[in-house]
Amino acid sequence: KTDRIAVEEADEIEDSSVLADADSCFCDFNGVVIHHKISDADSEGPAISNAASTPIVLLHGFGASVFSWQKVLKAMARNTGSKVLAFDRPAFGLTSRVSPIQSPLNPYSMVFSALASLFFIDFLAAEKAVLVGHSAGALVALEAYFEAPERVAALILVAPAIFAPLMRKNPQKQSPVVEGDSSLLNPFSRLLHVLSKAATNVAAATANVARGIKSVYKKTLATILRSALGVMAVRMAIGKLGVWALRSAWYDPSRVSDHTVEGYKKPLKLKGWDKALVEYIVAMVASDDSKPPVTHRLSEISCPVMIITGDSDRLVPTWNSRRVSKYIPGCGFQVIENCGHLPQEEKPDEFVTVVGEFLRRKVTGIGEEETPRL
Repeated sequence: KTDRIAVEEADEIEDSSVLADADSCFCDFNGVVIHHKISDADSEGPAISNAASTPIVLLHGFGASVFSWQKVLKAMARNTGSKVLAFDRPAFGLTSRVSPIQSPLNPYSMVFSALASLFFIDFLAAEKAVLVGHSAGALVALEAYFEAPERVAALILVAPAIFAPLMRKNPQKQSPVVEGDSSLLNPFSRLLHVLSKAATNVAAATANVARGIKSVYKKTLATILRSALGVMAVRMAIGKLGVWALRSAWYDPSRVSDHTVEGYKKPLKLKGWDKALVEYIVAMVASDDSKPPVTHRLSEISCPVMIITGDSDRLVPTWNSRRVSKYIPGCGFQVIENCGHLPQEEKPDEFVTVVGEFLRRKVTGIGEEETPRL
């Protein structure tokens, strides 16, 4: 049945090249062999547009791979006249499954994927690139931008798995208490000052305790996930829910073909996929809390940004994507009708058109009109 994903461990393959396509490529980055594909406008016939040759790097979402870009990879190269590269993030696709213990930088972390994105800009011999991130891949695109904003020509966030802030934060600056301040001569004011300092100290102590509890919780959860039971649970969840989740991501589930299902299932034939997925989840749980979340930094983005979403996205609601766009200065927003969470798969022609028009306006400077907000 195609509604279940079941790959027996005995049948799993160690060499990912056995599962590779004719146009598959592999390269090493920090000890990880990354599977990727490149489409060049020169090799795809004459470009439709006169867009500049700034390359485009495509970043897939959770549970996906280079396969999710198959319908637009060549078309985007033709439409923009640029090289278009898509790669499998660690834990997904045909990229090698390695032990995080063997690497100085956890290959399953968000930071690693962001640095890999920047690596591929160098790989393409470019100063800058356009980053296109779908769903969780949008987080990687943002992480790469904040790591090196000068390397990112534009951001295109497709159904971004980013929770929009519920309200804008306008922290009020408190005036420092100056020694000898006459207001402290008032006994009531002095009492308030003492109580305020005490409350601050208690809050700081409570925060330290909370951080300690959270650290223990993360370590405990990581241990449980890495156990044989945890790995088995991941296999069962993917086996029973994988195809259901894929169909739910489409506006019209009946249009999910057997070919599409097989494309998503293929990486599960690679030995160690389950343990790698566990490590990916552990890396998310153990993420660095010292850095501000991207939702608090959206207003810092200064490059051109476009958000593309389907009007019937069940996984990342359209209203959430619209809210995210309002926190990014000058952000374009485009809704594709009769489309779910995967515009690049459900509506590839419309997707390529929207991307091409945006890049010609914002990256090459051809035309000045803004994309209308729908």
